[in-house]
Amino acid sequence: MSLATLDLPAPREGLLRRLSDILVRRARLLTLLLLVPPLLWLGLVYLGSLFVFLGQSIFSIDEFSGTIVREPTTATLLELFRPANFDIVLRTVGIASAVTLLCAVIAFPIAYYAARYAGPKVKAAFYLAVMMPLWSSYLVKVYGWKLLLAREGAIGWLAGKLGLGGALEAWLALPLVGGPSLSVSYTGMVLTFTYLWLPFMILPVQAALERVPPHLIEAAGDLGAAPGLVFRTVILPLAMPGVVAGGIFTFSLTLGDYIVPQIIGTSALVLGQAVYTLQGTAGNIPLAAAFSLVPILVMAVFLTLAKRTGAFDAL
Repeated sequence: MSLATLDLPAPREGLLRRLSDILVRRARLLTLLLLVPPLLWLGLVYLGSLFVFLGQSIFSIDEFSGTIVREPTTATLLELFRPANFDIVLRTVGIASAVTLLCAVIAFPIAYYAARYAGPKVKAAFYLAVMMPLWSSYLVKVYGWKLLLAREGAIGWLAGKLGLGGALEAWLALPLVGGPSLSVSYTGMVLTFTYLWLPFMILPVQAALERVPPHLIEAAGDLGAAPGLVFRTVILPLAMPGVVAGGIFTFSLTLGDYIVPQIIGTSALVLGQAVYTLQGTAGNIPLAAAFSLVPILVMAVFLTLAKRTGAFDAL
């Protein structure tokens, strides 16, 4: 008997098979079903807990009993404008701006070389060198910089050997940037932040520079433009979205960090330390929630301005 004469039953279409056929024909439905679990987790666990915490900012705390008075008020939000609290906001934004600017200055020539001159092997080594610091522990890197910046550390020793000990002492004597040593100063804090977040600036800038058409640079040179003019009028404007994209990372990461200021910084608080102290040691959750609103609002303004430069295309 041949196989053609066999009367084989048709395969049964079960519920799972019919559901599989529907999902294959409707790709959008399949995508939606795949995204629902992580979106529910993000919405309920992360955003839900965040909004519950931020909602505490409309309450106040009783100064005598230390308990939260659950009556809506603007008094807690207005406390942010007290001189001591507003100084924390300005200090944090200033440090984040300095770190972002320094990262951009250091990252641009490195990224430019990798994008315009590096060959395949050198570019592979470039990516490895940029990413390698991210593989080590965050705390190990911070404490390593703590040792480097100490008065008896490698930076102080090298400054003495080069005859720059006096210049270093003069810098540390300055009121805003100095301190007892680099390891207890705003300068040390900015240097540590710059080292930590520099890869997040280099990669977007390098990606933006690779998208700059070479023929535009050649055309500007053929028209008699000097290298400096070509850089200012052609290269920098086209690479600026990458710089702003990297600034989103460096600015936001610095804005919310509290570990580096606690290990290397001075006794003056930044936003992350204020939130940590108020919700923990002080027990003033409403004011901690009010301080938590500040980086969100600052980043909302920053992202709005960054979007106008086309920075999101460089991410």
